[in-house]
Amino acid sequence: MTDGPRPPLDDAQCAASLALQDAAPAPARRRRRPGPSWHEPPRGVKIASYLLMAAALLVVMWQGMLPGLLTVCLGFLLTRWLTARLAWLPQRGAGSHGGISGAASVAAALVMLSPLLLLALGLSQSRSYIVAAPAQYRELLDFLARTVLELRLKLPPDIAAQLPEGAAEIQRIIAGYLGAKAGALAIAGRVWLAGVLYAYVGLLIGALAAVRAQGRAHGPLAQELTLRVARLGDAFRQIVAAQFWIASFNTLLTALFLLAVLPLWDLPLPYTPALITLTFVAGLVPIVGNLLCNAVITLVGLSVSPAAAVACLAFLVLIHKAEYVINAKVVGQRTHMGVWELLSVMFVAEAVFGAAGLVAAPLFYAYLKKELEAERLV
Repeated sequence: MTDGPRPPLDDAQCAASLALQDAAPAPARRRRRPGPSWHEPPRGVKIASYLLMAAALLVVMWQGMLPGLLTVCLGFLLTRWLTARLAWLPQRGAGSHGGISGAASVAAALVMLSPLLLLALGLSQSRSYIVAAPAQYRELLDFLARTVLELRLKLPPDIAAQLPEGAAEIQRIIAGYLGAKAGALAIAGRVWLAGVLYAYVGLLIGALAAVRAQGRAHGPLAQELTLRVARLGDAFRQIVAAQFWIASFNTLLTALFLLAVLPLWDLPLPYTPALITLTFVAGLVPIVGNLLCNAVITLVGLSVSPAAAVACLAFLVLIHKAEYVINAKVVGQRTHMGVWELLSVMFVAEAVFGAAGLVAAPLFYAYLKKELEAERLV
């Protein structure tokens, strides 16, 4: 090591340094100070930490554990956020000696038990829905049949002949499709169930990691891995915050259009509350969520009239263009990513990893840019 000037530390390095100092014994804490006393680790240790982090992220993608990774980050951030809001709770005796405080314990319990409580509440409230499911299924078939019959009257005869004639034929087509895809649906159900399990286990891991008791000081490799994980968590926090505001803006404009503009033109759409909810939930997924919402709302508008479909499509194109500007401002300022970068990375990730790549691409690319910026390579 030379005595020359060292590069200034970034936020993640400072946070990791402070966390490691808190984990050290009391005499070591008195001898160490944040900032200038931080020493650059050996180059081999740093390269090993990069390789381990890259290998872990690749295993997550190849083994379908992305829901678990996302919920680990979510559980960690939620627990830390709740701990700060519950600081008024009385501290236990061990809290001042490296143990877990009462606020942290309550926050972790709330995060870990909230999915179970929501599931129990949903099951208790779904009894009437299950009883009314056959009637709702019949109502949906009738609605689809009316839409198809209207299209048969408006389309040319050659095209109209390819459409089903009524609810019975629609039901027969759906039953035939489900029978032909029974194996694929069973595999999809198992994958979905495994994803839910990974997500809940990840939530538990994130909550427990957020309230772990501070122990002894770690070695250089553990310090570097802590820094890698801290930067990944910071990227996740920025991506979630930016996408939340974008989805909220998109949902607000969509709600005004569906609840105010279309009724004003005497073109109200059915299932408006469900469409607004879908807009927000799907809007949390960059780019792809908007395309899904656009397709669903346009199809529902087509069931009302061609004029409603054209109005929906025109509005969604306008809001999508406006969202590009917001995306460039919000996401770009928080993560230093341009829209063209995000689209390019998502395209490549989707080609390699499928739908999971679309979800993981913004997070992984934001993390990569953080590492490159910390090394002053970009």
